Amino acid sequence: MIYDFCKSYMLPLLLGLIFLPVSIAATLFNIAISFPRAFTIITIVAATFLIGKNAAEVRAAKANTGHEIKLKHVLSVTSPSFIHKTNIPKKFTCEGENVNPALTIGNIPSNAKSLVLIMDDPDATMGTFDHWVVWNIPPTGQIAENSVPGSLGKNGKSLNAYTGPCPPTGTHRYFFKVYALDDVLRLEEGATKNVVERAMRKHIIASGELVGLYKKQKKSPR
Repeated sequence: MIYDFCKSYMLPLLLGLIFLPVSIAATLFNIAISFPRAFTIITIVAATFLIGKNAAEVRAAKANTGHEIKLKHVLSVTSPSFIHKTNIPKKFTCEGENVNPALTIGNIPSNAKSLVLIMDDPDATMGTFDHWVVWNIPPTGQIAENSVPGSLGKNGKSLNAYTGPCPPTGTHRYFFKVYALDDVLRLEEGATKNVVERAMRKHIIASGELVGLYKKQKKSPR
């Protein structure tokens, strides 16, 4: 009974599977000979579809990977002087002592060799204004108030220093952006933010930010 079943059904099925590719290839060859232009168009359309599908899958894989890394390596950046998206105390502005606030950085990866800190104001009238550029900060997680935690770059006033919020009108946002790097940066003091960003681009392993707000309490003298 089993022999009869294999002879009647399984053997033809196996033979069909073996000769199916040959049959398909022969059919395609005949189409290519008989209708060369149509075959060329069909081939191009099929190849375009497969390439586009593969590219979409690659983009999706990259997006998913990037999302996972972003979620896994996010620094926490806080200050004892103000919380995220609230007003920065006058002490740290041009209307006060104009010193930097203390910052605490958490969730620093164990393989981090240094930190970079960039404070800027994207709401400035003439474009983003750089208030503080510092690199090669030891990854201890603490930046003290009124300190020089690392190598200083040029701010928007062309000074190698911190300069506090001083918006001419309205309320501006001030971003304290911190990056953990897998290396130290070999840059000269006074490098601009753009130079620092280019140098650190391939070494960022984690990042985070703290946003503070400020509106001048006094009117600017005319």
